[in-house]
Amino acid sequence: MKKRMAGLALVASIALAGCGSTNGDASEPIIISGKQFTEQYILPQLLGQYVESKTDYEVEYKEGLGEVAILTPALEKGDIDVYVEYTGTGLQSVLEENLVQGESSESVLKRVREGYEEKFGVTWLEPLGFENTYTLAYSKEQSYKAKTYSDLVEASKSNDIVFGAPHAFYERPGDGYDAMVGVYPFEFAETESLDPNVMYEAVKQGDVDVITAFTTDGRIERFDLAITTDDKGFFPKYDAAPLVRQETLETYPELEDVLNELAGKISLEDMQKMNARVDIDGEKAEDVARDFLIEKGLIEG
Repeated sequence: MKKRMAGLALVASIALAGCGSTNGDASEPIIISGKQFTEQYILPQLLGQYVESKTDYEVEYKEGLGEVAILTPALEKGDIDVYVEYTGTGLQSVLEENLVQGESSESVLKRVREGYEEKFGVTWLEPLGFENTYTLAYSKEQSYKAKTYSDLVEASKSNDIVFGAPHAFYERPGDGYDAMVGVYPFEFAETESLDPNVMYEAVKQGDVDVITAFTTDGRIERFDLAITTDDKGFFPKYDAAPLVRQETLETYPELEDVLNELAGKISLEDMQKMNARVDIDGEKAEDVARDFLIEKGLIEG
């Protein structure tokens, strides 16, 4: 794992070469980044286009920079200024704090907000309105009809189930694979590491049997997949919210209020539809983001 993390850090340093911090200069562009899956290509565009429509600030995109292990230090160092993170990821994977079972969204947000401000000089703004959590999904053609994770545990004991998940899921502390099987003792025949953008096709085609699907992904409905409920409350809340460097907020005084105008404006269904337009219909993330902002009356067409 240490070798992989070192490699990721090297990739990040190359990708960010010449990028640098704003250093208190409001004439420099605000750099918005994200992870390497569809939703995280749409959200930077959505935030950036909205900021540019409401202010005189210039925005630059560093798309698909990487996972949280890359984005967190990039944000802390000032190589990027903004990206959207999920509260549960910040709590367990970054701050490495334990989840209180049944903990509310408000409590998790409070904890990550305090932790990030103290540790990284980074602020969590108001949540955008949707939660992107995990669900274990499988083809409805399977013989087992599991409705919960516990049902899938039982199914794994008598079926040769191949499990697939994104690379990062196997490495995450707190809310990753090792922790999950500690709560749910699955007996998978095999485990596969998959790119998050191809794992839905993999389960649809039968290359794997069960995947860690994201609840905002439009392919769950389009591919007619069955989903299951985390009946033991293993996963924390994953409310999506913009992260911004505190220095950036000081340099761009309008930024916080403008981004907070998007609070509560994106529903789960909205995000599913936007993701489906990119993943299935082949549209561009920037076009989908712009259409959403126009349709919601947030910017002019």
